[in-house]
Amino acid sequence: MRRFLLATLLVLLLLAVGAGTLVVTSRGGPEDVPTEQFRLNVPGGPGQPGEVSLDATLYRPDRTPAPAILIAHGFGGSKASVDADARELADRGFVVLAWSARGFGTSTGQIALDSPDHEVADASRLIDYLATRPEVRLDGPGDPRVGVTGGSYGGALSLLLAGYDHRVDAIAPLITWNDLSQALFPNARVAPGPRPAVTPAATAFGDDGVFKRTWAGVFFSFGMATGRGPTGIAPEASSGASRAAGAGREDDDAADAEQRDALLASDPSRRDPAAPPATLCGRFIPAVCAAYTEAASTGRVSPATAELLRRSSPVSVTDRIKAPTLLVQGETDTLFGLDQADATARQIASAGGKVEVIWYAGGHDGGAPGPVVRERVGEWFDHYLRDQPPGEPAGLSYAVQGGVRTESRNTPTVRTVTSDAYPGLDGAPPVTRTELALRGDPVVVLNPAGANPAAITTVPGVGGALGSLSGRLAALTAELPGQSAGFTTDPLPRQFLLAGSPQVRISVARVPGQPTADEAVLYGKVSEIAPDGRRTLLGGAVAPMRIPMPADGSPAEALVTLPAVVAPVEAGNRLVVSISTTDQSYGGPTQPAAWRIGIAGGSVGVPSVPGRNVTANTVPTGPAVGIGLIAAAALAAWVVARVRTRRRRAAEASELTGTEPPLVIDGLRKSYPGGVVAVNGVSFEVRPNQVLGLLGPNGAGKTTVLRMLMGLITPTAGSIRVFGHPVAPGAPVLSRIGSFVEGPGFLPHLSGADNLRLYWAATGRPEADSHLEEALEIAGLGNALARQVRTYSQGMRQRLAIAQAMLGLPDLLVLDEPTNGLDPPQIHAMREVLRGYARDGRTVLVSSHLLAEVEQTCDHVVVMHRGTVVADGSVADIIAGGGQASFRVDDPERAAEVLRGAAGVSAVEVERDSVHADLNGLARADAIGRLVAAGVAVEAAGPRRRLEDAFLQLVGEDTTP
Repeated sequence: MRRFLLATLLVLLLLAVGAGTLVVTSRGGPEDVPTEQFRLNVPGGPGQPGEVSLDATLYRPDRTPAPAILIAHGFGGSKASVDADARELADRGFVVLAWSARGFGTSTGQIALDSPDHEVADASRLIDYLATRPEVRLDGPGDPRVGVTGGSYGGALSLLLAGYDHRVDAIAPLITWNDLSQALFPNARVAPGPRPAVTPAATAFGDDGVFKRTWAGVFFSFGMATGRGPTGIAPEASSGASRAAGAGREDDDAADAEQRDALLASDPSRRDPAAPPATLCGRFIPAVCAAYTEAASTGRVSPATAELLRRSSPVSVTDRIKAPTLLVQGETDTLFGLDQADATARQIASAGGKVEVIWYAGGHDGGAPGPVVRERVGEWFDHYLRDQPPGEPAGLSYAVQGGVRTESRNTPTVRTVTSDAYPGLDGAPPVTRTELALRGDPVVVLNPAGANPAAITTVPGVGGALGSLSGRLAALTAELPGQSAGFTTDPLPRQFLLAGSPQVRISVARVPGQPTADEAVLYGKVSEIAPDGRRTLLGGAVAPMRIPMPADGSPAEALVTLPAVVAPVEAGNRLVVSISTTDQSYGGPTQPAAWRIGIAGGSVGVPSVPGRNVTANTVPTGPAVGIGLIAAAALAAWVVARVRTRRRRAAEASELTGTEPPLVIDGLRKSYPGGVVAVNGVSFEVRPNQVLGLLGPNGAGKTTVLRMLMGLITPTAGSIRVFGHPVAPGAPVLSRIGSFVEGPGFLPHLSGADNLRLYWAATGRPEADSHLEEALEIAGLGNALARQVRTYSQGMRQRLAIAQAMLGLPDLLVLDEPTNGLDPPQIHAMREVLRGYARDGRTVLVSSHLLAEVEQTCDHVVVMHRGTVVADGSVADIIAGGGQASFRVDDPERAAEVLRGAAGVSAVEVERDSVHADLNGLARADAIGRLVAAGVAVEAAGPRRRLEDAFLQLVGEDTTP
């Protein structure tokens, strides 16, 4: 067991470090942006005599002069880490300057940890350089129009530079810290100055925080030397994320090291004679190295270390930041939590600065910002640097990533909530808390000798996702026996959205006769437990606390602020607050001790941030305490905001009348890069009152045709007209089509009936037009309509999907494999429904692989093979195409003799009262005439083949429909 735990933890740590967790890694960007590589020499600064050479790249937009943006990389990265982001901003119209900070990439010098005398001074020199470039727009002599952005290490630099250099016009720092002493020693209160508002107000906490040793160790390892000579400078740590993208950073690292060593050899003035041995401090300046050594050895933050970290923290300058600031912070971040951005926002706003905040579903443990957040950053700079109209104002916007997953895509839903002003500031609504009663008696917990074994709750770069990686590991290590006290709420009667830091007041008492100490170091967290026992750590983080114990032996009380989190908690689930004695991510005491932990206040306060839902990519899933609004009201607000557009489209669709065929496809073609042609010259027509079957083997192009018909993908060539109107994304005529393509997709926690009602409400069309009762009758689900869809069988989901497609009784119904999962009686019922639907004046297009069902349901068939149409006609014509016929007669032997005598007729067979023959061009009527003339009574005549026979003849026997 021990080997299993150690091996798993090692793998996770390697993944975390290898993924470049401290590096904000770029995505692909425009490749044709002109660039210019250069080096800029800057003063070495205190402790680094001589000059430092910075490696930089300038990205030029199409039109100049233009405003400029400095883009700073994350810790452990280089200018290459932000290359694609720089290209994206340059493509937007900005001059962009990216550089490798001192000590990283091929830049010389030593890491001073965003020191005002070193890295911040370097950035000011870069602004000086931009002022000399003719491509850069100037506000005055030596004053370029400039913004600054960057993630983590680069984010703190953005804030610090704005505080030290008044020429900065706008900033957008991402996933960074407010006070590094607070971030690495949570709940420490040594450093003077403003305190993060989210930090506990309890006076019971001691003056020292609890050392975040694992993350600090990762930080330090990124700055360690790799042994390339006695230069005190080492190549940058390669980004695992870049390697995953095929960037091949290992070779780049070697080239960087060689270039750096050559540069130092050619100019010894750039070498720091006071650099410590490479094996001890790597590329760090001695002061940073000493601070880490002290913290790692003692687990505490001294006043000198706190002051060093504070000088490298935005908290030291937030009172003088006047540049408009867009703070972007990750909701999945065990390094710099939401409390860090909260403190920065409050401090800048209280000093009169302009600030907006975005919390997104990512962070150091959850990934870099996606295109939506990057677009918002671009709009911020567009407004403040290029004088363009502002984007949608929001004091705070945050992403809500739910546990609800759609049926068709196993991905969590995400929506965005905004508040016009940052909560709690002047003129803004305050953060509110709802008290939930906690159940559970006081529990005795033990801190084992050596703090071993320690709970493994989070891992850098993975955060609280440990349970999803290994349920066995999480169960064994997150709540170690005898080391954790848990207190649980009752099952929640309705869903709510938790947004912020829950708070709970606990009591801590010594246990008579057991080892004790002058202080208790504990770790608090909040989890969600489903009825089936599944446990999810909310926020993916824990909150450490150091609580001094009264000398008189009485219990201590402390108001514990748990990690900030944004998470919807489902109805029927419970919250559990856990207080533990160990956590491997922190440097706690190693002496054994026993504590009695209880809940002093009897409840946990869960926060909510007033706001409104502004996105439509998911459907709100119930009452949301976290935003102070019921999700149905949020959905209604979204519908109202769009109802005019929807009604206009519906009105336009109602005017699409005439005698044009329901569907005409002409010369349709769809090709993809690499020469792949999925559909090639497809043409066919669907008539009114027709049930048309679209057949073909796998890969024939059927689904591609249906997706183009629905406006989901654009044809390469050809046209699609529905009731005489061309099809395009958002075309009004699409409102006359009901579709079910590529499987059902429902919100599994809602009932079948609620899914249908919610789907129709999202269209913005009048409820009276839904014909919901008819659709529910078609579904044939009875009482199951009131049950959650997650309890449905495949066949029940299939029937519900078909009913959804029939909402509003569309004129053209398009169904892809509608009978999948249905039993024979249901298939028979579906056959009658489709026939009746077409008889009422509408049209049905069915794609299916059940040839017998198509033969009995459809009156017309289009057969596709390898992207083309190989047959188009009535079912009877397709079946009769081979000339095989059957005749039921009173004298089969005499009939066989007559047919054998007819010219060209072959393969004559007798089977009971029937005779079969291949007529080979002889009309069936002529054959009947010959039989009658020979005195044979013909009772029935028709094609011998089934549709399956015709299909196999058309496409070959080595394919499947």
